[in-house]
Parts: sequence; structure tokens; C-alpha cells
Amino acid sequence: MSIPRLHCPGPLAEGTEIEATPAQAHYLGAVMRRAAGDAIHLFNAEHGEFAATLAAIRKDRARFAIGPRRRAPHPTPDLRLIIAAIKRDALEWTVEKATELGVASIHPVFTRRSVTERVNTDRLSLIAREAAEQCERLDIPTITPAASLDTLLATWDGSPILLAAERRDVPPLLTLATNHRLPLALLIGPEGGFTAGELDVLLLHPFVAAAALGPRILRAETAAVAGLALLQAVAGDWTTRAMEWTDVEPR
Repeated sequence: MSIPRLHCPGPLAEGTEIEATPAQAHYLGAVMRRAAGDAIHLFNAEHGEFAATLAAIRKDRARFAIGPRRRAPHPTPDLRLIIAAIKRDALEWTVEKATELGVASIHPVFTRRSVTERVNTDRLSLIAREAAEQCERLDIPTITPAASLDTLLATWDGSPILLAAERRDVPPLLTLATNHRLPLALLIGPEGGFTAGELDVLLLHPFVAAAALGPRILRAETAAVAGLALLQAVAGDWTTRAMEWTDVEPR
């Protein structure tokens, strides 16, 4: 039987007890059918991951008894995803997969061809948390409130942005990625792509570079997953440098 992992933002320390949220208690009792004494793993970015047990559980209340630490905290590589506001289901799927791929932050933006005028940041944050619990990462990516593309560019910190640009004679993403180190962002446009005017404005910024993702036209969610995987392999924690980010304590 697999051991549930739960994100707990508060302090975690061996020998202490903490209260579960009502949602966690319901999940463990009603969904996972766990009982007092069963094993749980608790984690957050600040304190790492700890073995724990259910000290008590009843309806929407539960208490965790925290045991030894299993994994020490470690930095998350600063890989970012900027993605146009696409259809809800596609955006939610992309957030889930981007979390599994280890992005540090996700930045939804509104563009001329965005098919929606609203992004539910709370819902996306919940999806990211659940994905982090499943994929064994210690932190949860930041989901920033959706903003216009112009606002994002005006407030960006100057870190390189690699723009996935279809139908343009530009270098492959792999070529550009090998010349950069983190922090680094991948920018994915909406269904139908950026307008010519948006591309012109984007490329006026010195920190933006256009990159090709192969000879085929990809859906936005496909482009996001393909691009993030490549960037993790070249500049992120899929390389031999991944050992710099890992500090696993004996279990």
C-alpha cells in the first residue's frame, strides 16, 4: 500500500504533532481509508520531507505525529513557464505536467488570441499542489496572477525568455538552451500563435529570443511539455548537475 504524501506549509520537526486541515482529514479518512497509526509523509520546501503517522482521525479532523526526516530541503532550479491563457482543461493539464517537470513558477498571460478572459489561479494552485504530492517534489511552483503580456514584459526581472515561435526561421530551442543557465523561462503562445505585432514587441526586448520547436505545429500544451523537458535536460536538474540539488537523508 502506497504511503500518502501531503504538503504541510507550517513548521515540521521530529517529535512534534500538528493538526491536519479538514480537507486532508477528509482525504485520508473518506478517500484513502486510513486509520490512526497509519504512515504518512509530510513535506514542504522549507523543512524537507518527514515520516509521520496518523495520531488520530475523525471525520474532518486529524492529527499527525512527526517522525524522522526523510529528505532535507534543497533549492529548486529556477525554470519558469510563461503560457498564454488557453482553454481551461488544457491549461490545467499543462500546470499539472509543468509541476511534474519541476518548474519553479508558472505565469499565465493574456494575449490577443487568448480564448479566455479569466484564469482561476486558486484552482491552478490546487492542481500544482496535488501534482507535487504525487511526483515527490518538495516544493510547489508559484502560480502568479494572470496578467497581460505587456504587463509581464514591463515587470519581468530580465532573466532570459525563450519564445517558442512557429513558422519562423530561428535557431532550435536546443541550440539556444545550451547557451543559457538558469534562471530561464519558456514562453508559449495561445492557440493560433502570437500576432505579428506581439512577436515584434516581444523581440524588441533584449532578454527575449525566438526558438523553434521542430518542423511541426504543436498544440500549446504539447509545446510547453516538450520545451520544458528539453530545458530541464540541458540546463535544469535532468543533467549531472542534478546532484547539486539533491540531499537525501537515510530512510
